[in-house]
Amino acid sequence: MDAVVEAVTILENNPAYNAGRGSVLNVKGEVEMDALVMDGRTLGSGAVSAVRRVANPIQLARLVMEKTSHLCLTAEGASKFARAMGVPEVPEESLITDYATMRWKKNLNPDANPVKCQMGEMGTVGAVAVDKEGNVACATSTGGMINKMEGRVGDTPCIGCGGYADNQIGAVSPTGHGETIMKVTLPRLILFHMEQGKGPKEASDMGLAYMKERVSGLGGVITVDPTGQWAARFNSLQMSWAAAQQDQLHYGLYHGEDFTEPV
Repeated sequence: MDAVVEAVTILENNPAYNAGRGSVLNVKGEVEMDALVMDGRTLGSGAVSAVRRVANPIQLARLVMEKTSHLCLTAEGASKFARAMGVPEVPEESLITDYATMRWKKNLNPDANPVKCQMGEMGTVGAVAVDKEGNVACATSTGGMINKMEGRVGDTPCIGCGGYADNQIGAVSPTGHGETIMKVTLPRLILFHMEQGKGPKEASDMGLAYMKERVSGLGGVITVDPTGQWAARFNSLQMSWAAAQQDQLHYGLYHGEDFTEPV
């Protein structure tokens, strides 16, 4: 859990991604963010949705898991909880980049294709991990869909959609068009295939293929099982990914890539 939360925190702080600083803007030009964590050992989970003025929603999601009896807090309720937990409130301007503002203005055009816009140069961030004892965890964070309606909640804070972790099967974190991910509960679907004996790569490909065939959905996933087998698979044009295992760093951006170097 420490590893996935720290990895996602670093990505939230990187303005190149659609999470934390760099989040896309809603139709009013404001930042509303979603995040989810899940512990495969206990099936404990915490999430926040439509949260504002928090630098690292993933850390707030973990606090929901550890400090409340609930699984998800939303909007102003999440903000009140953050204040109660001593999480500092940051100015909204600190989360908004020039690139996000440019995309927001461009996509105010009523003819803009929301799916095509979403699969642009930035995306939801996530991490999955397994420790030496076979415990798995996942974490996912996003600014949501570009020019979304105020109050829109996507796949990320929903268990089984924005991620799922179960020590008996594995862990998955997705990225892509949230509405289509939700329609097929993509992470849970992939873990279902793993329950049937498929490995992470084949199960991920099967889930993504079904989503594309059934609801024309594009996206990608990172998947790991309790033995350390992992996969980074996507049916979009590109997906930034990296995996660290046994002192080896693997990474890629386009299909067929797997660069490897020492950690």
